[in-house]
Order: sequence, then structure tokens, then C-alpha cells
Amino acid sequence: MAEERFSKEETLKMRQRLIGQSCRLFYSEDPVKIIKARGQYLFDENGQRYLDCISNVQHVGHCHPAVTKAAVDQMDILNANSRFLHDNIVLYAERLAATLPEKLSVFYFVNSGSEANDLALRLAEQYTQHEDVIVLDHAYHGHLKSLIDISPYKFRKLAGQKEWVHVAPLPDTYRGLFREEHPNPGQAYADTVKDLIEEISRKGRKIAAFFAESLPSVGGQIIFPQGYFTKVAQYVRSAGGVFVVDEVQTGFGRAGTHYWAFQLQGEDFCPDIVTMGKPMGNGHPLACVATTAEIAGAFTANGVEYFNTFGGTPVSCAIGLAVLDVIEKEDLRGNAIRVGAHLKDLLKKLQQRHEIIGDVRGVGLFVGLELVTDRLSKRPATNTAAWVIKRLKEEDRICVSTDGPWENVLKFKPPMCFSMEDAELVVQSIDRILTDMKAKDLKLENEDI
Repeated sequence: MAEERFSKEETLKMRQRLIGQSCRLFYSEDPVKIIKARGQYLFDENGQRYLDCISNVQHVGHCHPAVTKAAVDQMDILNANSRFLHDNIVLYAERLAATLPEKLSVFYFVNSGSEANDLALRLAEQYTQHEDVIVLDHAYHGHLKSLIDISPYKFRKLAGQKEWVHVAPLPDTYRGLFREEHPNPGQAYADTVKDLIEEISRKGRKIAAFFAESLPSVGGQIIFPQGYFTKVAQYVRSAGGVFVVDEVQTGFGRAGTHYWAFQLQGEDFCPDIVTMGKPMGNGHPLACVATTAEIAGAFTANGVEYFNTFGGTPVSCAIGLAVLDVIEKEDLRGNAIRVGAHLKDLLKKLQQRHEIIGDVRGVGLFVGLELVTDRLSKRPATNTAAWVIKRLKEEDRICVSTDGPWENVLKFKPPMCFSMEDAELVVQSIDRILTDMKAKDLKLENEDI
């Protein structure tokens, strides 16, 4: 076990004094101090092991030896600005291109999902010569000022909506405008975007981009209805805009059946710009924008050089290549299909036993469990969700977090090495907690606790 410099209490006091308090910790009332991690497990200062259902950044597992070796070996030879000619950046771009539709053939490497999304905005604006952006309700695209402007999840708590930003309904078939019983929710939700485009046009404004996460996470682990992206792309392109998909949370095989979550929408759909981040460096700051030759050409034609000091360095690309190798060698997409299906199946069985579980949804290792006070009104059971994750951490040493507009969705985005046994342990633990709640007749939403 790694040597600890400070006690947990000392570390916490120093953090409170030195680190901005808006940088919140998980379990802020009683944070976990982690000093080591491997695979899907975290270890605290006492050697206690926690199962990590949160860290989608450590995509192939914490501290994967193959990724660590690639980083160390390359760091020992060269790590230079990517404006010097080097093989790793082109090798990595070529490997990424092989996973994407053919027309997405030009790459820009950056350091974070936020940087990638900001660059995607610039590309869209330069190519279309328009400014306006359509986003989905509850969306989150990053923490740069430009991205807070297109993230309703953030801007509603801050300065509000800019006149060039337009919000379309989130295609949530559980609690949205059009639900599972609708004959064609994909078309119905796409038509809300069409209506919005017409409204924008009447104001004399023009669309640069429709910007959406392939699977909204902050929005509550949402799975889009079939056909939605294809129809929206038609409407957006007809209005002179481009279609940007944000794969920062969902790329690199998390959906299991496909390498990119946008591919769930069918073979006939291809975005104009794709952004990627979090999982691609397994914890190393590595992100990317992929786009078409036409869009990249328009960006070059503006005459302003683009460079990124740390984007695509030899070390970053060596790490990226190692992550791709591990995904293939360890069949992590196959694991996401098998373990994700098992987790969903177990949670659906749990739903039959507990009325408080309103919905179970997800693909691969991207799964949401929505808690409601009653299934008819679908009133969010926010306090119960918070109580469940608190007890999972304290009693079972399982780290889970909540999301969704009302923080009532337990979300599962674990490292891709998550196992069948891990899934079973999580569901058994949730079952025990909910059963105990029922036995004690706790009405958490009425502040029994």
C-alpha cells in the first residue's frame, strides 16, 4: 500500500483551506480518501476496498499495467509539442479513423472534453458562418464559458439563456413529452426540433449546429428513441447547420454493441463532428474532435493557425493507443454487453419487488435506475436516492452517484472491466437497503430521515 503523507482529517482540512470550495468532493459529509486503485477497485488509507461504479474516466480499469507501461516507456524517450513531426499522432489518428464512419477523417487533439466541445463550436460556426446552436434540455457539455452557455444544466443556475442558444425537449420516453406508448417517439421528438428551427428562422436567425450527447448522462442516463438523430440531422442540415455529437461520456465501446453510442441510431446516421474525451486516456488528459475534410478545410481557410501545446503529444498518443489495444485484447466491448445486460436484468427483477423503482434503462455499461415516490405521478424520490448511495458507501463500500434533473437516478458508468459478480453485489446491496426501508416504513421524501 502506498505511504500516506497526512491523516484523512489533515488532508481534508488542507483541502478546505487551499482548494476552491466549488470543487466538491464525492460524499462531501464524509469523503473517502483514496490512496490506491486497480481495475474496478479503490483502496482507502486503511486498506479498505471500494467497488467503483463511478469512474468512467478510468475506462479500461484504474492503473492498467499496459497503459502505465506505454506512458512510462514513451515518457522516457520523448514528450514534445505536437508541432514537431512524430509518428504517434498519425498512428493514433489512423486507429481512431478505423472505428468511425469514413467521412469523419480529420482529427484535432486537445486535453479535455470541454476543450473538444469548444473547438467543435468554433468549427461549426466557421463552416456554416452562422452562430445559433440548438441543444437539449438538461444538457451538459463542459465547464468553459462557451459551453456553460450551451448547457441548460448549468446556465439555468447562472446568467440564463443567451439569445443564440435554443433548447429542444430532451427525448426522454419515460417522463418526457412523448413516452414509450407513443407510436413513433423518435419522429415526434425530432419534430420538436423542426418546429424550433422554424421559430428561429422566423426571428431572422440561422443555425450553426445541433449539439447533443449521444446518450445524455446528466439528463438522467437517457436512451434516445430510434430514428431521432436521423430525422434531426435532415432538419438541421436543411437549415444550413451541422450535427455535433458529444461522445465524451459514452465513446470507446461503453455501449458494448457499438464503438460509439451515436451508432445505436443506425447505419444511416453519421454526424458532422464528433467530440471525445474522458475515457480515451484512461485518466490521462486526452481528448479529440473528429470531423469531415470539408469542415476542417473551412477552418483552415480562415487563415488563423490552430495549435494545442499538450494535445496529441507523443506520450498522450502512446497512452491512447494502449487504451485501444486493451479494449480489443480484453474484449471490453463484449464484457460491456454481457455484464451490462446482466446488470439491467437484475435491476428489472428488483423493479418488480420495489415500487420505488420507476424505471431501469441503459445500454452496455451505461445504466440508470430511476427512483420515484409513486409510479403513476413519477414524482422523483430524490432523498431516497441520496440515502441509498450513502448507505451503499458506508455499509457495502460501493461507490455510486446520482444524476438527472432531480438527482433521483442512480447511474452506473463503471470501468469497463466491471464483472458479473460486481453487478450481482451491487443489486443485492440495493435490494437489502430498499427492503430495510420498507420494513421500517421510512418515508424519506417526507423527511423521516
